[in-house]
Amino acid sequence: MKFIYYIEKIGGVDIFGIISLLMFFVFFVVMTIWVFKTKKKTFMEISRIPLDN
Repeated sequence: MKFIYYIEKIGGVDIFGIISLLMFFVFFVVMTIWVFKTKKKTFMEISRIPLDN
């Protein structure tokens, strides 16, 4: 039997796909906003962390 057969028999499994897609979208939007709102100086400091021994 195919895997899709088992998924069709589980009630409410479609909500997991919607929730995971929503979580990914929210995370992507939040990270995009954070990148555009953060100052360039902060990124420069973060990029130097491995070199500051």
